[in-house]
Amino acid sequence: MSERAALPDLDTLNPEALKSLIVAQHEQLLSKEEQLASRDEEIERLKLLIAKLRRMQFGRKSEKLDWQIEQLELKLDELQASRAQQLAAPMAASVVNRAAKRGRQPLPAHLPRETHRVLPQQEACPDCGGALKPLGEDVSEMLEYVPEHFKVIRQVRPKLACACCDKIVQAAAPSRPIERGMAGPGLLAHVLVSKYADHLPLYRQAEIYARDGVELDRSTMAEWIGGCSRLLQPLVEALRRHVMSAAKLHADDTPVPVLAPGNGKTKTGRLWTYVRDDRPWGDRTPPAVWFAYTPDRKGEHPKAHLSEFTGTLQADAYAGYDAIYEDGRVKEAACMAHVRRSFYDLYEAHKSAVAKEALERIAALYAIEEEIRGRSAEERREIRTARSRPLLESLKEWFDETLGKLSTKSDTTKAIRYALKRWDELLRFCDDGHLEIDNNAAERSLRAVVLGRKNYLFAGSDAGGARAAAIYGLIGTAKLNGLNAEEYLREVLSRIADHPINRIEELLPWNLAAELTDSSRRAA
Repeated sequence: MSERAALPDLDTLNPEALKSLIVAQHEQLLSKEEQLASRDEEIERLKLLIAKLRRMQFGRKSEKLDWQIEQLELKLDELQASRAQQLAAPMAASVVNRAAKRGRQPLPAHLPRETHRVLPQQEACPDCGGALKPLGEDVSEMLEYVPEHFKVIRQVRPKLACACCDKIVQAAAPSRPIERGMAGPGLLAHVLVSKYADHLPLYRQAEIYARDGVELDRSTMAEWIGGCSRLLQPLVEALRRHVMSAAKLHADDTPVPVLAPGNGKTKTGRLWTYVRDDRPWGDRTPPAVWFAYTPDRKGEHPKAHLSEFTGTLQADAYAGYDAIYEDGRVKEAACMAHVRRSFYDLYEAHKSAVAKEALERIAALYAIEEEIRGRSAEERREIRTARSRPLLESLKEWFDETLGKLSTKSDTTKAIRYALKRWDELLRFCDDGHLEIDNNAAERSLRAVVLGRKNYLFAGSDAGGARAAAIYGLIGTAKLNGLNAEEYLREVLSRIADHPINRIEELLPWNLAAELTDSSRRAA
């Protein structure tokens, strides 16, 4: 599934043009190798620094020292994953070949072996039709992970020779998710899900695997993540197209601390989530979530993300969305949960009677939403018009009346004014049964990010943030469609290297759901 830039017709080029083309390609390759060499030097520097800190740590533990080591480990993971992703590019093929020549330790002898014989399709010599006889075989091994244990898959490819002529027949080597890599799709899926869904950094995974007698170097797993990220990119793009073709989206963002290059400190990047989920009004279009990473929170980013979207955006009151609403192509629907949250905080802090009444009034609206979930859009609109709108009109009257009794600088006043400023947008769900009362669909999609952020403390680079966004989207979409994320990624990684890129949509979660469900039933 590699994407290569088309070469010009070499037969039409004069000698000077050919020379210029060769020089340009050579300079580009040298530039790529210089970047890789610089990154390799940084990786070695980090390894030495981590080793030094660990020696300092021996004897007397320091929480600050533990934190420093943890952060350097994470930065090292990101650099090695970025290196692997760059090595996967066609321009760096020569560098990949050199790296492949390095020796590799044999896979642990204590692991169970499962032998797969890969026989050639030919039953007779393709040249003369003569009978084939054994000539030898090629054997390769691949480390695989199935739930709860490792195993080694031995791929045996017998060589057959024609008894009548010198023709030799052998099946082609089965493709692997990462070319020349020792990891099977199940192991790759497990590493990805452990990191991005179970919030286990790679160095912690390495410690866990070592307890099973499998020594997996953290740098090796980082290279796997970089390779998987590149391999899955066309699928992530197909996911984005599906999400952006919706008529209604939920959007939100969350901060992600990212290591700033050069100074060892952190900056704040953002992960944006865009959720398509119309199941609450009975639509059967598959739900999906697409994530995007940006190095800051400028409004130009959601504007770029939503450049192809036309419809209603359910989001918070972030000012960066304002430019998106200006031309009317995208309509705004506000979030009642944000209104409720302010009053909830006030009640928790002060047991305010005003906050309590606001919460009770809003709870009545949510009770109606619970009752009509799953009904048709038209039926939801009719019920909201008859029952929710009168409650909202009463709530606004009460807000207006209560404001006159409060200090202009009180927190309760701020909470009420927040709601009144967005009142038309808050009422929009009453006029359209396709919309929701709040933006909780987007907030739910960010839970894994928030938990991961607590464990990671930061992403190692902007490239690491982009990789995280891609994997979060695939894992989140698998979960929305009721799939086991690890089973889904295992299936995708077992197919994608040989899958036609013009049919990449076939690998989206809902298109594999039936197969994965049947497979799980057979396994049970």
